[in-house]
This record gives sequence, C-alpha cells and structure tokens, in this order.
Amino acid sequence: MRAITIREPGGPDVLAWTEVRDPEPGPGEVLLDVAATAVNRADLLQRQGHYPPPKGTSESPGLECSGTVAALGDGVTGWQVGDEVCALLAGGGYAERVVVPAAQLLPLPEGVDLVTAASLPEVACTVWSNVVMVAGLRAGETFLVHGGAGGIGTHAIQVAKALGARVAVTAGSAERLRRCADLGADVLVDYREQDFVAEVGQADVVLDNMGASYLDRNVDVLAPDGRLVVIGLQGGVKGELNIGKLLSKRASVTGTGLRFRPVDGPNGKGRIVAEVRERLWPLIAAGQVKPIVHEVLPIERASEAHRALEGGDVFGKLVLKV
Repeated sequence: MRAITIREPGGPDVLAWTEVRDPEPGPGEVLLDVAATAVNRADLLQRQGHYPPPKGTSESPGLECSGTVAALGDGVTGWQVGDEVCALLAGGGYAERVVVPAAQLLPLPEGVDLVTAASLPEVACTVWSNVVMVAGLRAGETFLVHGGAGGIGTHAIQVAKALGARVAVTAGSAERLRRCADLGADVLVDYREQDFVAEVGQADVVLDNMGASYLDRNVDVLAPDGRLVVIGLQGGVKGELNIGKLLSKRASVTGTGLRFRPVDGPNGKGRIVAEVRERLWPLIAAGQVKPIVHEVLPIERASEAHRALEGGDVFGKLVLKV
C-alpha cells in the first residue's frame, strides 16, 4: 500500500507518498481501507521530530480517519466487512490502509458523509473527554476555549452550547471571531488586542492549548470551583503556578492527553469512544454539533495541508482524501 512517510524531521517537504508494507489486524483489531484522514497539530509536531508515535504504532502521521472495514482480527464482534466507519487512531491515518483496535471504531454519525467523517474522531474524543468527562461542564456555566477557530475550538464551541453553557473564545482576528460567533460563541476575545481575563470575567471551565504562557492568567479567570484543563503546549512547557491563588478558588488544573492512553480500562480510549457514540453522536445527528471542514485536499498534497495549518488561516479542520 501507499502511505505518507517522514523522510527525516523537518518542514512540510519531508512528507512523501511512498510504498510501505501492508498492515494486518491482530486480535481485537480491524483493518480499514482509508477514505480520508484529517490534519492535527500533533501531526506537525511528529513531522518535526517532537512527538513520536507510541511504540508499535505506524510511523505515518494521522490520529483519525474514515473508511470501510476490510478485515476483522480474531475476537472482533459488532462490526462487519464493508461497514463504513470513522476511527480514533494512535497514528497511521495518512495511508491507504490502517489497523485500529475495534474499541476505537465509530459508526458514521447520521447525516455525515464518509469523507467529512474523517474530521470528527480526534476532536470529538478530545473535547468530550476533557470538557465533559474531566471538567464536568454543566448547563448555565461559563466555558472558555482558547483557539476557538481551530479544529478543537470550533467543535468545543458547539458542544458547550449544546450542553447549555455560556461560551467564550479567543482567536486572532475579527473575521475568525465572527465565524466563532456564528457557531454560538457568546464572548469574543481578540487575543492580539484584548485581555481575556478582563473580557470574560470568570469561567467555570477553561480548555487551554497554550500551556505555560497562559497558565497564570488562566488561573486568574477561573471562577470559584473552576476547572482548567490543559491539552496543548503551544505557549511553552514550564510555567509558574500560584498555588495560593488556586487554593483560594478551590480550583483545579488538569493536564491530559489522548494519544498515549491505553485502549482499555477506566481511562482508556475505548471508554471515551463509547461515551462519544452514546452521548455526542446524537447531538450531531440532531444538527446541534456539525463538523467544520476548512478544505478537502488529496492526500498527495499533505505537505500543502501542513503549511496551511502552520500558516494560521485554517478555520476548523483540513481533510486529506485518499
């Protein structure tokens, strides 16, 4: 089969569409013929040599895909060859075929086509696991998401609104903020011109992709009993945390990740995928949460997609069609 490989750590030009060995499903796994995959910031880090895949995972990038079940490994039930699905991956989505644990498969949400579905598993599982399962966002609370115009942000806005929250976002231009408002955002903050603490006031839940550079102000913006969940480090890895400020608010700071979780167990990907299927997929079927796709490109133009995401003008997700 063919897959995108990384010749060496570097810029987008190190990505190459080449012949590689066909994968075979093991026990509990499913082989998919990939229809499409999507680009995530983790893929950029992997390409640069900063975020290697878990041991035993394909070296090709790609944390999600959609496709058709081609073969079932021993012990797999509930799925059949020919089923159209989407999947959460630990890697390998930039390829014609990929192996995935059966517990990480999802049916296509009602009303979503096969190619568009590739944009959903990573953002759906990231947002639901962090905003709902970890932070416990409830109706009537205020939710702040940084990077509201990105793949995570555009999805998180809609999920939080569907749950009955007041939603605040940060983004880098008036146009990107306008489009966030179209998705339901209530409070719009241009991080280049405004202080989100002053504009938001207090937030019960903050979903942060910046890390160190926003840590102190994120604690400032937390309401009493507030929950800060850090899922990215675009602003650095080391910051100073004022424990006294945190204690005075009875607040919490949690750092989480998705890629390196086990498949099974109480904190495993299988549990997250099952809850997404049960609770989030109906919201998509009802039209309350919609996939936001900036552009669909052929997978041979993966380098172009990486440049676009690095350029900062993408709204929502970039999809690569195989």
